[in-house]
Amino acid sequence: MNPSKNVILQHQEILHKIRRIAYQIYECNVEEEEIILAGIDENGFKLAKKLKQNLEKISDLKPILCKVKVDKKQPLNDVITSLTREDYQNKSIVLVDDVLNSGSTLIYGIKHFLDVPLKQFKTAVLVNRNHKKYPVKADFKGISLSTSLHEHVEIDLSGKHYEAYLI
Repeated sequence: MNPSKNVILQHQEILHKIRRIAYQIYECNVEEEEIILAGIDENGFKLAKKLKQNLEKISDLKPILCKVKVDKKQPLNDVITSLTREDYQNKSIVLVDDVLNSGSTLIYGIKHFLDVPLKQFKTAVLVNRNHKKYPVKADFKGISLSTSLHEHVEIDLSGKHYEAYLI
């Protein structure tokens, strides 16, 4: 039996949420010259790229992309980033992921960045599911969604048409 997919966000809604999150990030960093957008590998990084494009349109901020690889099955393994620690030291960072579910991916990503002094650290997600096991919150979120633990949120940011599904 195939699980049914319920569309929770359509293409235009996702674009609107991304634009709104970009404005919120800009408002919190209006005094900064540059900002690090650290996207969790795969969809978080795709979302960070979209936020970068929006920030470049709406502000004078220089957003710098950083790819963050967290082993979701073994989160105690080293977190790998495309930037060196010196590249983000004393900078404002936004850690970006597509869905905040239990919080484990974000908390291990946060832990990595806290090894160096930072100006500011925030988190951004497109969908916040409110099933946290860890004391981590999304500072910027597109939508909060009450779901059961048996449901799954899938976000498709590939291609030219984006959608978010509840499965």
